[in-house]
Amino acid sequence: MISLILGGVRSGKSRYAVEQAKKSKKKTAFIATCVFFDKEMRNRIRLHQLSRPKHWKLIEEGQDITSALRKIENSYGTAVVDCLGLWISNLLSDNLKDNEIERKIEKLIQAILKAKLDVLLVSNDVGSGIMPINALARRFCDLLGLTNQKIARKADNVILMSAGIPQILKGDYPNAKIERDIK
Repeated sequence: MISLILGGVRSGKSRYAVEQAKKSKKKTAFIATCVFFDKEMRNRIRLHQLSRPKHWKLIEEGQDITSALRKIENSYGTAVVDCLGLWISNLLSDNLKDNEIERKIEKLIQAILKAKLDVLLVSNDVGSGIMPINALARRFCDLLGLTNQKIARKADNVILMSAGIPQILKGDYPNAKIERDIK
């Protein structure tokens, strides 16, 4: 099963993905795409780590999510990929051209479709904002919007998080309820 969980900043998308993976009760791997570059980001990463079960396998991979999925697909039942926005940002930071990034997007989609495990992908919703003022930000929005659209087409479930509330856009996700207590 493929689930795409979209949302804005602090929408609850990561927390929701973690809760859904916990509910699956399957052996879980967490693929973190974040690369820390300052003290504040390191603190954010630490808080995310505290929200996940310690027995989950952590894979820190900011570039090659496809290979990370292939390495775990026979040993795990669930993979959480958090998040596609940071992944696209990392690829842009490596000065890849759009066509190179688009090839990586296609490879990721093929890997997800072939994977023998449930995949929960967390991504930023960039479709509700205004057009950014600079070219790099517009490129980011274009590439992430394209990524989200392509994955949403193939996903079994698409969930949009807003203020911690899941909205089912596609699929009939059996565990769609979110816990009411926010910590």
